[in-house]
Amino acid sequence: MGTPGAEILNLDDRLIVGARIEIDALATKIFEVLATPARHASFDGSGTLTRATSGPGRLYLGARFGMAMKIKVPYWISNEVVEFVENERIAWRHLMKWRWIYQLEDLGNGRTRVTELFDANPCNRAQVWWLGKTASLQRNPKWMAKSLVKLKTLCEA
Repeated sequence: MGTPGAEILNLDDRLIVGARIEIDALATKIFEVLATPARHASFDGSGTLTRATSGPGRLYLGARFGMAMKIKVPYWISNEVVEFVENERIAWRHLMKWRWIYQLEDLGNGRTRVTELFDANPCNRAQVWWLGKTASLQRNPKWMAKSLVKLKTLCEA
């Protein structure tokens, strides 16, 4: 079995945070979960994602999809897939242009290293203020680590 928990990453860019985990599953299986918006709530570690509300059954480069969210009050967010390399990398961004990125690295023997990143670049002064006000750069790595542990459990089942 891989590591039981996820590692929170220390990165040089203060606007990029992330976490990493090793999963005993093929990259194809993990990528299929990541590329299926209806499955995102099943591994959300933030507790904010309710369900997919719009978009294709499976993501592709340029696909748009909506998510129902809740942080104190319900809201909806629209995303666009901006990077898509089958079984290796998928990224989407929302209104602020910040990206959620998943990188998959085949380690052999049916094991995959999965890295999740939140990239808040580009960022103007108002956005930097918002990131500070919401403590996103502090809490997101913890939520990502929880998400990766849930993804590991889901994909190793």
